[in-house]
Amino acid sequence: MSDAMTQNASRTPLRIHNARLIDGTGSSPVDDAVILVDAEGVITYAGPAAAAPPVTGQDDPVRVLDAGGRTVLPGFFDCHVHLSYAHGSPPHRRAELDRVLVTLDTVTRLRQTLDAGITSARDLGGLSAGYRTAVETGRIVGPRLHTAVRILSHTGGHADLRLPDGTDLTAGMSEITDTADEARLAVRRVLREGADLIKVCATGGMGSPYDQPDDEGLLEEEIRAVVDEARRHGGKPVAAHAQGNAGILNALRAGVTSIEHGYGLDDRALDLLAERDAFVVPTLSTVYAGINKDTMPDYHYQKKVRWSGITRTNIAHAIERGARIALGTDAAVGPHGVNLMELSYLVDLGMDPMDAIVAGTRTSAELLGVADRLGSLTSGRVADLVVCDGDPLTDIGVLGDPAHIVCVIQDGVIRKGSLRPGTPAAGRP
Repeated sequence: MSDAMTQNASRTPLRIHNARLIDGTGSSPVDDAVILVDAEGVITYAGPAAAAPPVTGQDDPVRVLDAGGRTVLPGFFDCHVHLSYAHGSPPHRRAELDRVLVTLDTVTRLRQTLDAGITSARDLGGLSAGYRTAVETGRIVGPRLHTAVRILSHTGGHADLRLPDGTDLTAGMSEITDTADEARLAVRRVLREGADLIKVCATGGMGSPYDQPDDEGLLEEEIRAVVDEARRHGGKPVAAHAQGNAGILNALRAGVTSIEHGYGLDDRALDLLAERDAFVVPTLSTVYAGINKDTMPDYHYQKKVRWSGITRTNIAHAIERGARIALGTDAAVGPHGVNLMELSYLVDLGMDPMDAIVAGTRTSAELLGVADRLGSLTSGRVADLVVCDGDPLTDIGVLGDPAHIVCVIQDGVIRKGSLRPGTPAAGRP
């Protein structure tokens, strides 16, 4: 895994010292910490400097970096992005551009996202699996990618932006399915194109012109067919765009892995969420930073205004109830490259800052099925980490400003910035 991802990249063993460590597990911070990374990009130690293995003359050359007392955290996840679309640009606008320009702009957004501290991202509609391969093989630099490729929607549903003459304005972003059998075929088609997961529309949405968030999307039996088909093909996860509560309940009863948005969550849905051990990805950035009357169609603006207060109330209640929350922004609806502002919104609705950090690291890694390799700074995990100025436990907003993300290391390779070289004496930690 690591050799392919760092092709043509410079990698040596790393020793980061003079760090304040927040390891992503929820444990208390460790002041004066050391993080050791081997030549394969794997963490071999992360903890107090006093207990760190010493530097010896027999060791391979080690690049020693001084964190300067800054906070070191795991690389973050954004579990809901749309990287092939510009911020504020509706999906149909992509069809107006040359595909080469779309590709180049997408690569730029990948880099912006990584520089914001997101070392892993899950794209939930519009991104070809080729981008995942391009990152893995070192052709481009960006977050590790999971992609749904396209979105399953019923005729006239949230992802159906076709004109009456059948012209698809999404440039192939959606799969239209209206029966359980069609749903199975749609799953097979997107898996053939390399999808890592399946996304379904269980409700209407904000940006779609033909429906409302309270409208139900695919039938429960259709979602159940999707879940079963995904299970038959390697146990692929299923993410459900689900805003109104009726569709949320349908999706949970059908067995989806995650509820995306979840604006209408009530206690019945929260009970079912816990019973099924499912996740919710609230995408609060769409509420806090995604409303602009001057750039939005009126139908979109009106729905956003009506649902803004509902969303804050219900997600605050979900936080209070201890729902299993992973971090996602719906970037494209909101701006790219400031993904970790989502942490501030979670904290604003009552989440403890440390819990918000865990949501964006370990819990998100659990959602993507990679918690055995990523999501925490512990021995044996891959060295994805970020270094930030300031103390995110007293001011979580520092993480939302990419200027405060002074260094991003992915797979043991420095991708953004650097740290001052350090020179601990041989035989000392």
